[in-house]
Amino acid sequence: MDSWVRFNAQSQAKEKVIRAAQYACTLLGYTLHKGGAAADLQKTVRQLEAHMSLTRKLLRLGNSVEALEAAKRSIHLSDSVLRLCLTISHLNRAMYFACDNVLWAGKTGLISKLDQHKWSQRSFRYYLFALILNLTRDVYELCLLMESEARYRTAKSSSSLCPGSTPPADLLSSPPASPAMVALPFMGAWLRRQLHLVVTVLYSNPPLLLDLVKNSCDIFIPLDRLGIYSTGPGFVGACGLASSVLSVLAMVHPWLKLKP
Repeated sequence: MDSWVRFNAQSQAKEKVIRAAQYACTLLGYTLHKGGAAADLQKTVRQLEAHMSLTRKLLRLGNSVEALEAAKRSIHLSDSVLRLCLTISHLNRAMYFACDNVLWAGKTGLISKLDQHKWSQRSFRYYLFALILNLTRDVYELCLLMESEARYRTAKSSSSLCPGSTPPADLLSSPPASPAMVALPFMGAWLRRQLHLVVTVLYSNPPLLLDLVKNSCDIFIPLDRLGIYSTGPGFVGACGLASSVLSVLAMVHPWLKLKP
């Protein structure tokens, strides 16, 4: 099993590169269509995109095994939220890859009379569920890091205050303001602090930032394919290309991969 997982990791690296090329073709095809390019050129780009999609499906054969192994590892995590999100996400990925394998068999003629649209929609539903759980995990980790950073700042600011300090005299003598006048500046200051906290946490945690951006880009693909939120081939191509480049970057630099 370990040797298969190592071999599969090499196939995943190739699949990510081909995925980037496929979505680059999607974006190029949209650009050519908008620019009124020759029909033969547009047809060539579409055929190239289809061939790359079929090649990716071939390279993903057996990825269900890797996803099930990842689910077996994540089920032992101590954090209950991470355990739930990651385990169910990996199981959804396993089902997505299984449906994708059936779809590949149908496209190559190994399974005749396969309803490819039904299996495609089924695979994208599993893909969407996995991405929603991955984004939930990212937001959860972001909230944990924000709480930790906020506690650190509070402790640092309280230790720098003088014990005998008193408010300024003009503040003590000022008349009481209305609740609305007090609430608006308070909310504005709170939002600015939260935004600054998010930026600080993401800047100091590149793996979390990369995973959050990658999953945010990826989620538009199944949303468009399932007709839940149609964005068009140009936007889908740009999102797919961006997420593919980030995935390749995480494979080239393993420290950028979010763990566990």
